[in-house]
Amino acid sequence: MSAESEPTGADDRADDRADDRAARQARPRPHRRGPLELRNEPEPHGTADAHLLQSADDDRFTHQDPWRVLRIQGEFVEGFGALAGLGSAISMFGSARVRPESHEYALAEKIASRLARSGFAVITGGGPGTMEAANKGAWEGGGRSVGLGIELPFEQGLNAWVDLGVNFRYFFARKTMFVKYARGFVVLPGGFGTLDELFEALTLVQTRKVTRFPVVLVGTAFWGPLWEWVRTTLVTEGMIAPEDVDLVSLVDDPDDAVAAVLRHTDPHADGGAVSA
Repeated sequence: MSAESEPTGADDRADDRADDRAARQARPRPHRRGPLELRNEPEPHGTADAHLLQSADDDRFTHQDPWRVLRIQGEFVEGFGALAGLGSAISMFGSARVRPESHEYALAEKIASRLARSGFAVITGGGPGTMEAANKGAWEGGGRSVGLGIELPFEQGLNAWVDLGVNFRYFFARKTMFVKYARGFVVLPGGFGTLDELFEALTLVQTRKVTRFPVVLVGTAFWGPLWEWVRTTLVTEGMIAPEDVDLVSLVDDPDDAVAAVLRHTDPHADGGAVSA
């Protein structure tokens, strides 16, 4: 065989790498199922939340749903166990679509770093965008960086800056953890998920289900029109009391955001945000 036709060791290694890439691409995409990360199984059809809320056309749900209660109970037990010793914390929310080079990303990082240096742990949804920025800021500020992940069809897993992560199947169990172990919310620009968390927090404060719980909206240009609608429509129509408008603080500067939190809660004081 001539030298030109004889394969070299470099050619063999290149072929091996190509074979490895093809094998990896053929494997199912990693996905989460509750606290588990599965790397070699087909993705399930739908999430646990979707199955729970799906209307049943027959009586199978009478045999399935009671057992789901035990799984839900397990999520609460796991979450309580993981976060019980966390100490004072602030939950931060915002869009997963924010890019690392954006103003909102830098803003979330700065606020979280300042909160960490003030003595707070920082809790996020553990994903990309604003959540990643806040976890990164908490880590850089020397504080605890917590991520509460959720099973989603388009999930990306916990970001690299989370040092305490808990994964959930059910939104309602996860949302309980955001409030139970936090002494306030800092909310940056975001979409439906962010709005959901914001208005749930406001409802809990308005109905006094939580106490000493500041809610800080960061970005007056983004949140201002919404809050103007709250003033001019909800108050005018008698849907909320005039004093309910004052349940939030609107700020732009990271230092102002941290100051708004500290006006209402002390990270070194005993007691959490949730009333008995």
